Amino acid sequence: MLKQFFIICSGADTDILNQCSKGEQNKYAGIGATVFFTALMAFIAASYALFTVFDNLLTAISFGLIWGLLIFNLDRYIVSTIKKTGNMVDEFIQATPRILLAIIIAVVIAKPLELKIFEKEINQVLLAQKNQLTLNNKNQIAEQYTPSIEALNNDIEFLHQQINTKETEVNQLYNTYIAEAEGTAGTKLVGKGPVYKEKREKHDALLAELKALKTENKEKINNAEAQIAQLKLNFDNQILNSQPIINNFDGLMARVNALETLPWLPSFFIFLLFLAIETSPILAKLLSPKGAYELRLEDLETAIKTIVSQNKNQRALQLKTDYVINDRIYTDIEQEDELYHYKRNKARDLMQLQADIFFKNQKNVL
Repeated sequence: MLKQFFIICSGADTDILNQCSKGEQNKYAGIGATVFFTALMAFIAASYALFTVFDNLLTAISFGLIWGLLIFNLDRYIVSTIKKTGNMVDEFIQATPRILLAIIIAVVIAKPLELKIFEKEINQVLLAQKNQLTLNNKNQIAEQYTPSIEALNNDIEFLHQQINTKETEVNQLYNTYIAEAEGTAGTKLVGKGPVYKEKREKHDALLAELKALKTENKEKINNAEAQIAQLKLNFDNQILNSQPIINNFDGLMARVNALETLPWLPSFFIFLLFLAIETSPILAKLLSPKGAYELRLEDLETAIKTIVSQNKNQRALQLKTDYVINDRIYTDIEQEDELYHYKRNKARDLMQLQADIFFKNQKNVL
């Protein structure tokens, strides 16, 4: 049962192959088994590749099954259409397009399986890339907000400097009128004289300005700090919103690019393995001697070609003979007076009818 299934997979004519030896049947069963397992590997590879894209097991398996059946059909067609002619050069030329197609199929099958085999290494590469993308993302977002935050911080610092400068002036005036009262500076007179009062009034006026400046600048500082807090909140929100995009940076293309950064030799050997698997049915058929199956198939095809050629020549001769017979028949009829007089009368009637119609038309015009 299993042997018969693999023979069907090889694309061989079972009716012809059943007339051949067991060895010939086993050869095509082996070819069919290679075709089947290659399609099975294609199904697994496509399912994994599509799972990384859609992240849905049912969808991946469905499309993977379609891809596996497509590869199975292609391989079966490639193997079944290679004909043994006995000339290695002609057979190789005949198989060259099929070998190229087999190489393409091997690449397509091998790549997703390479991604699965080197999944841990690829994850490490993707992690490093994600970390770098996170840093780059923060730097890029910071470039949008840092200038505004720095400008607001400079405004706050300037407002504090204004207050500090004003406080310094007030403290200097305070020390001046206290020293005047104590007689240690100014007029050197102890007591609260006119000079003391003048300096005290100047101090009080500047103190009132300081209080007003503090109130005004405090409001400005609060507004600036609120803007800074909002900018920092927007900065954090933008990083938070963009981080899932970076976290999802593990699709098919990203994994393929990450695989390219790994040493090429292991991937190359895996490709060679699948190339050998994919081309083995073709090479087996090319390298194997012309067996009983090929001879029987050639005999059957030659017989059909002969019958078709005979039928084609017979139809051509029948057509040629029919032309000759028709020529003789019309030549004989040409000499008969009865046919001549019949056609002469019909022609006369037709011309009379045409003349009557012409006369009627001309009469209507006049």
